Amino acid sequence: MARRYFGTDGVRGKVGETPITPDFVLRLGYAAGKVLAGSDRFAKSGTHPTVLIGKDTRVSGYMLEAALEAGFSAAGVDVMLAGPMPTPGVAYLTRALRLAAGVVISASHNPYYDNGIKFFSADGNKLPDEIELEIEKQLDSPLSCAPSEQLGKARRLDDAAGRYIEFCKSTFPAAFDLHGLKLVVDCAHGAAYHIAPHVFHELGADVVSIGVAPNGFNINDGVGATAPDALMRAVRANRADLGIALDGDADRLQIVDASGRLYNGDELLYVLVKDRIATAGKVPGAVGTLMTNMAVEVALAREGVSFVRAAVGDRYVLEQLRERGWELGAEGSGHILSLDRHSTGDGIVSALLVLAAIRRSGRTLAELLNGVTLFPQELINVRMRPGADWKGSDAIKQAVAEAERALGESGRVLIRASGTEPVLRVMVEASQREAAVRHAQDIARAVEQATA
Repeated sequence: MARRYFGTDGVRGKVGETPITPDFVLRLGYAAGKVLAGSDRFAKSGTHPTVLIGKDTRVSGYMLEAALEAGFSAAGVDVMLAGPMPTPGVAYLTRALRLAAGVVISASHNPYYDNGIKFFSADGNKLPDEIELEIEKQLDSPLSCAPSEQLGKARRLDDAAGRYIEFCKSTFPAAFDLHGLKLVVDCAHGAAYHIAPHVFHELGADVVSIGVAPNGFNINDGVGATAPDALMRAVRANRADLGIALDGDADRLQIVDASGRLYNGDELLYVLVKDRIATAGKVPGAVGTLMTNMAVEVALAREGVSFVRAAVGDRYVLEQLRERGWELGAEGSGHILSLDRHSTGDGIVSALLVLAAIRRSGRTLAELLNGVTLFPQELINVRMRPGADWKGSDAIKQAVAEAERALGESGRVLIRASGTEPVLRVMVEASQREAAVRHAQDIARAVEQATA
């Protein structure tokens, strides 16, 4: 059965358009509630499952939260409301409170007019495929209502932020603190606005906060991990040691140093692997994605660390880590996974791991990445007619073959279709920027001619 609504990261879209409408989200809450209530754990005991709902700071969160709450209640599921809470915070609290599931209302790094619904299982992991398919199947059934005596109840979890702050702090080594460090923390006017600054401050840092005045409409707007220029300016203006940028739901991380240099998820993965080698003696392997910079793969090979590329998406990085029993993985966009610390990507926890590596080594980020120079990447998005057979095009195959032959061992070519629009993404990576640009443009022209 193919998914109709669930993508790689829950259900997402523009607010007011299916599936992000109050009536659909009401039915989604009901369907998910029926699946949970019908599981063996609750069906046999006759108890109500309890679900935690958190959200980011989009204005539409109020509407969607109410719709979800009503759907769960109608299905006989109790609800705990956490209010604004980072996605990894909901994952942690779901596990810590032994709840049936967690739900996050967020569209992550997208603009305010988008939103989405993400689910976590009782262990703080994303829902298995079979459960998502079961929920979609339940959506086809009529929405009804449990008898009054069986309706779910709702209550606020008043100490949600405090619990999560303490969890984040617990992932930082007790032997270290952040005294003497001046940090700029950019919360993207998102879910971590009332959490991240406290975490770093309570560990001893001098914290300058930006992106901490959400109004429902400014999430990710010129701030945060997807717009790091604001952080770069703030670091220089405040003469800070480092800047930390999160995205709207705080599962992504970008870091800026005092010189204004930006470090992405690929580079931070290398730093964490090197730190783990220093503390544990060996790291069997790490997982990146098809987009991970080739320089990181080469650098990890020098350290004797195996490297595997997953499909783009932290969900796929997580799958590869679990399959191999490894702990560390990342996307260049800033999703960083450290499975010995958390079950999902967490921007705050990842920042603390990087800061611990700096403290442990006594070196700067630039020094920790000495010898790792990212290969230039040229990415061109080419629109194509819907349904175009780009994989079967001889012209595209020839253009790719010519580029790969010219690049040899000093670069690579990646072509992948967008999952949300009729666009083909052409990426060429090479040791020299001129070569990356030239070959990407040649392939893009072939794509345009073959798919117009």
